[in-house]
Amino acid sequence: MGTKSAWNWITLWSSLLFVVILGFSRLSYGMFLPGIQRVIGGSYGQLGILGTVNFIGYLVGTLCLSPLISRFPDHKHVINRMTCVLLGLTLIGSAFSDHFTQLGLWRFAIGWLSAFATVLVLSIAMDAVRPTERGVASGLIWLGGSAGILVTGLFAPFTIDPSHLQGWRYAWVIMGVFGVIAALGFEFVVTRERGAVKIPAPTESEPRDQESNHVYRLLLNSNKLLFLIASYFFFGWGYIIYFTYLIPYLVNQGIPSLYAGLVWSGIGFAGLFNGWIGGKAIDRWPSGYTLASGLTLGTIGACGVITNNMFFTVLGATTVGLVSFITPPLMTTALLRRHVPHHAYAPSLSIATAFFASGQIIGTIVGGLIVEQYGLPFGVASSAIFMALAAAFAALYGLQQRKLEIRHCLSVVEVEASY
Repeated sequence: MGTKSAWNWITLWSSLLFVVILGFSRLSYGMFLPGIQRVIGGSYGQLGILGTVNFIGYLVGTLCLSPLISRFPDHKHVINRMTCVLLGLTLIGSAFSDHFTQLGLWRFAIGWLSAFATVLVLSIAMDAVRPTERGVASGLIWLGGSAGILVTGLFAPFTIDPSHLQGWRYAWVIMGVFGVIAALGFEFVVTRERGAVKIPAPTESEPRDQESNHVYRLLLNSNKLLFLIASYFFFGWGYIIYFTYLIPYLVNQGIPSLYAGLVWSGIGFAGLFNGWIGGKAIDRWPSGYTLASGLTLGTIGACGVITNNMFFTVLGATTVGLVSFITPPLMTTALLRRHVPHHAYAPSLSIATAFFASGQIIGTIVGGLIVEQYGLPFGVASSAIFMALAAAFAALYGLQQRKLEIRHCLSVVEVEASY
């Protein structure tokens, strides 16, 4: 495919898919938790385990995808097509769950498929965009997740209100149908673009096992991308605690379901601007410092729960949505795209996503234990600790980038002086 501007049909349909991949399939669970609890039962700690199962599936998916792409580099589009359609169907299937085990299996499958879809949709979409506009394109795609959050919040009166016990089931069916439609639309525009432009056959530059080793050395080297990966890991840990237990906290405080849903939608609405602003910012300042600034503000926002004041809690939630919900994934995506070879981008993003998924798994386990031991307010606020660690590692990555730039400038000056 020939490269395009950030504003194109592939980016648009990618964003619609991310409504499902992030907003519906993964984060709607936290929104529907009170309703699910009334039907299936169990404590928030026990239900949090099902969130852990979802992210275990997500981790397994990311670990499987990298060798799969390396083994079948020419079948990326086929794998993505099947994955996105199945993701919509599994959402529909999960709506018919009647007990923990059944819902757990569906959540595992959804996590596994959403991991595949996250990496493949981003990889395919980024290939079609000019390098100078990939930050904006990434922002446009990730804001689909914010739109999914916004829409999920609007379902609140029908999903968490005690008078609508089965509302969460109907919502998941609707979301699944939308997911299948978005998958078909994305496949249509990608197929049309691939048919319109002759695609050169890929060349084998190095054996698959050597390529895989190269990717791991690149990502886990402390002089290259290790701090960026560590930041992504701790962001996954912190943000999932916040998004899993925020709505249960609000409901526990006696907030009407409509208002709780509006808070959730407010996070998504703020995230719409976050996707655009974050994408422009990372194109303008492609640095770990840019990432760290958003994470720092998000840390402050997550601390709003500590005040036990609803105004500051809502203000903090809006801040999280505005500067540190979509920003870390899209900026990590854009930074990786800048600093890894083209052929290694999909495997690199898959491995980075695996670390992110590991953080989410640990986060749901730790968050559930904290909630059980110390209650929902402290449990939600604990997310700020891990967001702060993510900000610190992002800043270290920015410092490392700065040192490398200075070293490069000095080498250039020395070469010029030699002439």
